[in-house]
Amino acid sequence: MKIAVLKEQVDGERRVSATPETVKKFIALGATLAVETGAGDTASIADAAYADAGASVGDRAATLAGADIVLGVQGPDPAMLDGVAPGAWIVASLNPFAERARIEAYAAAGYEALAMEFMPRITRAQSMDILSSQSNLSGYKAVLDAAAEYGRAFPMMMTAAGTISAAKAFVMGVGVAGLQAIATARRLGAQVSATDVRAATREQIQSLGAKPIFVENVAGIEGEGTGGYAGEMSPEYQAAQAELVSGHIAKQDIVITTALIPGRPAPRLISAAQVASMKPGSVIVDLAVEQGGNVEGSVAGEVVVVNGVKIVGHRNVPSRLATDASALFSRNLFNFLNAFWDKEAGRPVLDAEIGDAIRLTQGGKLVNPRLLA
Repeated sequence: MKIAVLKEQVDGERRVSATPETVKKFIALGATLAVETGAGDTASIADAAYADAGASVGDRAATLAGADIVLGVQGPDPAMLDGVAPGAWIVASLNPFAERARIEAYAAAGYEALAMEFMPRITRAQSMDILSSQSNLSGYKAVLDAAAEYGRAFPMMMTAAGTISAAKAFVMGVGVAGLQAIATARRLGAQVSATDVRAATREQIQSLGAKPIFVENVAGIEGEGTGGYAGEMSPEYQAAQAELVSGHIAKQDIVITTALIPGRPAPRLISAAQVASMKPGSVIVDLAVEQGGNVEGSVAGEVVVVNGVKIVGHRNVPSRLATDASALFSRNLFNFLNAFWDKEAGRPVLDAEIGDAIRLTQGGKLVNPRLLA
């Protein structure tokens, strides 16, 4: 069983899908590891470290030759996979809804594409969940990015020259990224509040020492989608939330938005009028900017200034912490393959619950129900 680790080709992608740690673990299972030269450079992992761990390091052609499994952070270009074994597995974050043509090309080439972001949110798959591991880092980095753009201090400071008030931070969307953003902003000394459409998150917000901001008088709308994700809100709830947020957001110094709905554009949480209501010098970080943005006026890959308010729209935020993000991502991949490794077969054999959830292509065609719907 040969596993290939490729150097990422997408602009701005600094992560890598395996580390020397996971290389050693795969070899211990009986696999052969091949790593493309320079694959770990942007994550501060030298080729020599992979070689020392037992991998062969070479050019792309040598890395792919006869590979049974190809690991990636983002899905590799199907045209660049010549030489892999027939029916090879492509295991990566494949962005199936936005990259439909690429998925169809995997099918046409006979590859079995496994989308790690489709991993079901069940207990035994927690250690395989790339969305959670990478979102955790995104929430942390969002607060640091806000602090870097904010022209003032986060904590209250009492000095002989007077007192500096603590920054007021508001987190919108309390999933994995939002919870980490709350915790990080609290650690930096900000006064933190948060909101979410899921009523179940109230206690999580309070447990981190933040103030929950919730719509109280719209009954029967919990916002709980499938698999623990938020669903779409009714027009009544959206109107009530907009009114509540408008009054709160005008008083904030920092706002971080994290709301995503799988397979759909990011919900619009902050309008241009709400941005205009904020004080000059305030900062908004839109973590959903690449899916259309939670904030009106945010631009992917840019920091824009609107009426003195900075709107931060960095792309691929986990990649901005490439070394740690790679360590977590690569462990997710190893945990996944290790959980299904059949020692007699010398390869992983998937079960129906997880295999059917993440498998996009098989036998030359699309097979995932979420793509066929």
